[in-house]
Formats: sequence, structure tokens, C-alpha cells
Amino acid sequence: MDFDRYDRIRPIRWMGDHLALLDQRKLPFVVEDVACGDSDAVAAAIRDLVVRGAPAIGISAAWGAVLAGRGIEAGDGADALSKLAPALDRLQAARPTAVNLMWALARVRRALRVAGENWREVLECEARAIEAEDLAANRHMGALGAALIEPGSGVLTHCNTGSLATAGFGTALGVIRAGVAEGRIARVFASETRPWLQGARLTVWELLQDGIPATLVGDGAVAHLIKGGQVQWVIVGADRICANGDVANKIGTYSHAIVARHHGARLMVVAPSSTVDMATASGDDIEIEMRDPAELLSVGGVRMVAEGVQAWNPVFDVTPAGLVDAIVTERGVVHQPDANRMAALFGAQAGV
Repeated sequence: MDFDRYDRIRPIRWMGDHLALLDQRKLPFVVEDVACGDSDAVAAAIRDLVVRGAPAIGISAAWGAVLAGRGIEAGDGADALSKLAPALDRLQAARPTAVNLMWALARVRRALRVAGENWREVLECEARAIEAEDLAANRHMGALGAALIEPGSGVLTHCNTGSLATAGFGTALGVIRAGVAEGRIARVFASETRPWLQGARLTVWELLQDGIPATLVGDGAVAHLIKGGQVQWVIVGADRICANGDVANKIGTYSHAIVARHHGARLMVVAPSSTVDMATASGDDIEIEMRDPAELLSVGGVRMVAEGVQAWNPVFDVTPAGLVDAIVTERGVVHQPDANRMAALFGAQAGV
């Protein structure tokens, strides 16, 4: 498969002395980097959605740890880890729901514990490995997921799960890229994904860069679209997948899953094994991040709602495993996930 043809965007670039993050708040009309020179700048970029998507958040945090290491003196990795603890804690607190953030920083901590005097080199190698492994995993998942799609199918994706959300190629969007390349996918739809409009601002822009035709639909139009028979698969990413197969993802995923099941379409969740949290039994145990109500009350910084109106703004929802037809990871595919099938593939701790 010609991966490079459908893999042109890199949102995270290590520049040797700083981390360059493509500012996803300004896309599609302004393509501009934010230069992060220290770990607190990386934490702010994660919190403020300069960088978003669970894998990309984890990769950015790992490079943030590298930047934090530039500001301390330590004799070995264990000493460095002790001195880096406050910075790592601030990075981890930037987004509470995306398990990749915790997973990446756990890898950083494990690498430092056993590192010697060359702990800075070890830290940078670990960040580079996290990034390289993600890209390789995405390409493998793309092939695995595409193989499940019948030729001539229509697909719908929600939020943004492409190169912008990962090291490159994407998770759910990687499956779509691979499916298009193999001639399996005939129609691509992207839901707008309110209130941040990741589908409208990011996903269709990404596909445009790769020459993949896509049709944008309003979130409220998805049920009508699927009812009409144009969508055979809803393909989404995940911010956390629980031990029983419950999936936390961008708000709106749950309603799309219900509609898909009702009308006979199938739901595919695509995420690296670092997103699988076998220590969390079910979606009931996930902390759902709440964001500023102003995101709902305003559009482009202009208030659109009368003063005094209250808003409820969860970033994620949880789709029960019973609505999921397949979970695709680089380790393999779990069909009709439940606790036993998840444990068969991932054991007790998937991301550890």
C-alpha cells in the first residue's frame, strides 16, 4: 500500500531545542506552529487543544518530559525522576480522560528509573520510540480495519482521528485511508463534531490534503443519513477503552452508535493498545472531562446565546461495549467485545 500518498501531515515535530506543535485551533485557514520551549508550555498546549487526539497528547507529553529534563541537573535517572516529578505531574493533569497521556508518562518514568548517567539520552530515545511506534501501529491498524470493510461501502467518522491526532496516518482515519487505497470505501462522511468542530475544521481538511473526497454532515443529520443506507460502518477512535470493551470517545459517539445499531450499520473503534485501560473495569469508572460552558455559548469568540443561559459541556461520552462491533488495535481485532474477549487479547494490563 502506498502509505506516503495518504500520509502527508505531521502535527508534532521535535526540533532539537523545542517542540513544534501544529496549532489545531486555527485550522483550516491558518497553518501555524506553536513553539514549546519547556514542559509547562507543552502542558498548556495540551490543555488548550493546540494539540489533541489521545495518541498525539501522549507523544507531546513525552517530548514535554524531555524539555523538562533540560532544566535540571541529576546524577542518574532515579535522581532525575525525583526532580522531574512536579513537571510530569503538571503534564499528566493537563487532560484527565485520555489514557495515552498517563501511559506515555508511565513509560517515561520507567525508563528513567533504570537509567544511568546518560538519562537525558534515554529520555529522548523513549520519546522518539513512543512517536515511531505510534506511526507503525497506525499503519498496521489501517490494514486490519480496512480488511473488515466490504468493497463499495460508505463510512462515517466522528471527531478527528487522523494524522493530526497521532504521530501520522491516524487511527480511525487511518482505516479510512487504507480502505480508500484498497478500493473498499466508496463514500466518506464526516460529522461536524460540535462544539469544537473537529470534523468540520480538521477531518475534511485532512482528507482534502490527501485527495480523498469527503462529505461533511451536521451532527444532527447523522441519523437521517444512516437511515438512508449510505453508511455501512461508523468508524471512530477512542480516548479510553475499558476492560469490558466500553469506549470513551468524543461527545456524540454514543448517539452515533445507537443510530448505527438501530439501522443495521456497524461500529468500529480504532485505537492503539496504549488506549486500552484494563485497570478500569467499565465506562462507569471513567472521569468525564467537563470544559468551559463558553464553548457552547459562543461561536468563534462571539456569544450566540442570551446572557443568563447555562450550558453543560462534557467533552466525552461512553459507548457501551454492546454497541461496538469491532475494536481494532495493532495487537489484533476484538469482535463483539466483552470482558473475556478483551482479556484474551490484552491480559490484565494492556498499556503497561
